[in-house]
Amino acid sequence: MEWSIQEVARKAGTTSRTLRHYGELGLLEPSRIGANGYRYYDEAALVRLQRILLLRELGLSLPAIAEVLEGQRDTSAALRTHLALLQQERERIGRQIEAVRTTLHKTERGERLMAEEVFDGFDHTRYEAEVTERWGRDAYERGDRWWRSLGEAEKKEFMETQAAIARDFGAAAAAGLAADGEEVQALALRQYEWLSVTTAPTKEYLIGLGQMYVDDPRFTKNYDKHGEGTAVLVRDALTVWAERNL
Repeated sequence: MEWSIQEVARKAGTTSRTLRHYGELGLLEPSRIGANGYRYYDEAALVRLQRILLLRELGLSLPAIAEVLEGQRDTSAALRTHLALLQQERERIGRQIEAVRTTLHKTERGERLMAEEVFDGFDHTRYEAEVTERWGRDAYERGDRWWRSLGEAEKKEFMETQAAIARDFGAAAAAGLAADGEEVQALALRQYEWLSVTTAPTKEYLIGLGQMYVDDPRFTKNYDKHGEGTAVLVRDALTVWAERNL
């Protein structure tokens, strides 16, 4: 089956102009162009558009989406990854909805609130399964115990430290600094020291983590919001630092 550009735009909740722009960038080519110049899209194109829209909702820029699509040629594997991310997000949002509903209900009835109920769906434990799968149960439990031992001010300071490192990496990427240069390697050291608060990163761990910053759209988004290519610079810098020092 094929659909015209107007049909696809209407069903996808976008515009024909946007689809043509995606075509100009090489993100979404029409399956054919009719003699009248109209663009038509087949099922494969629709699947690719779905992936583009999902990545846009994750906050990725169009150049970043192009890199992700280029690196994920196995459509089924890519869709499974997207599905897993969406299911995790659905679960998290569902917990937040229930937390807000409980807060509203108890507030209106004058009942006592429990912190666990108020903040359910807002904490880091939603990553439990993922961390356990990647680095083992001990790694998750060790990090979880450490995080829960912190006061609110300490948690805020920890996150602000990472945010500052990410911003500095973004500035380095914008300035075109080399990953193996002195300034960027100093940033890699700061990242290593930040990670060392909760674990003792091995060379393999640090290199793998850097690659995840590029491969996983959630992490790419957090770095590339400071400038396009920041996640790639972080990965390359951590790889160089690990090879030299671990």
